[in-house]
Amino acid sequence: MQETNIKRASVAALDEILGKSFPVLDHGHVRIIDYMGDDAAIVQAARVSYGAGTKQVHEDRGLIRYLLRNAHTTPFEMCKLKLHIRVPMDCWRQWIRHRTASVNEYSTRYSEAISDQQGTLPGEWRLQTTLNKQGSEGFLDLDLGKELTISEANFHQSARDLYQSRIESGVAREQARKDLPLSTYTEAYWSIDLHNLLHFLMLRMDSHAQTEIRQYATVIGEEIVARWVPFVWEAFRDYRLNAMRLSGPETELMRLLIAQDQPAAKEWLKEHGWVSLKDGKKSREAKELEVKLETLGLQLP
Repeated sequence: MQETNIKRASVAALDEILGKSFPVLDHGHVRIIDYMGDDAAIVQAARVSYGAGTKQVHEDRGLIRYLLRNAHTTPFEMCKLKLHIRVPMDCWRQWIRHRTASVNEYSTRYSEAISDQQGTLPGEWRLQTTLNKQGSEGFLDLDLGKELTISEANFHQSARDLYQSRIESGVAREQARKDLPLSTYTEAYWSIDLHNLLHFLMLRMDSHAQTEIRQYATVIGEEIVARWVPFVWEAFRDYRLNAMRLSGPETELMRLLIAQDQPAAKEWLKEHGWVSLKDGKKSREAKELEVKLETLGLQLP
């Protein structure tokens, strides 16, 4: 068997920021610790070849775009990223739902809880949206926001004082922590392959994602992934982040709208239950399509 000297992939633009902390929110951060692979590693895996420089750079770019465009995801699993993150616990609960990473979190059984807690500025208190049960839309009155910020700060201090008094009284850390608010920061090492990282970014950079986790995702994407695998990042933005996906029914209706067949489109909406015959209200699917149509300069009849 012929031996081949293999050098570890090195990305100069990423090496420059290894260990650098990118601030997020008031006390959080994202820091890259290590990585494996690069754009070339994805191409190498797709071609199952160990030969370096067998193709032109523009061909490598084209292959990566083809792979991402057609959901051939396995080659992207050849690249991995390890981050050190500092994040509020309520945001971390959403983050940890992505079960495709290896995680080791700061333990408040072994160590005292981090003293920092995420605060909310007076102009940042968001209103509950009326469109669904989990989102937000708009902001509370600034005067009311000031009152809420003051009461939040008082609560944070009380919770911290209670925790500290328990620790000083000898209460076990695992029990003393139980009344700490979800605004308390935690830290973790988070290691994930590029395929699953792109899925995380697609969901968490979306405009419908919660503001706090969207800030973390944006930093990871624009400050780290863009430097690490620029061909992948370009393709990801083109085919995932800024792309539009149409369902079968949406495509049917779009044909009618493009043909400017308004009577047929109206009938289609009623037949498929997207517009109520009783009160004319639009279904959730119809409202979601309206957002897509607005991007294209179209509208429902």
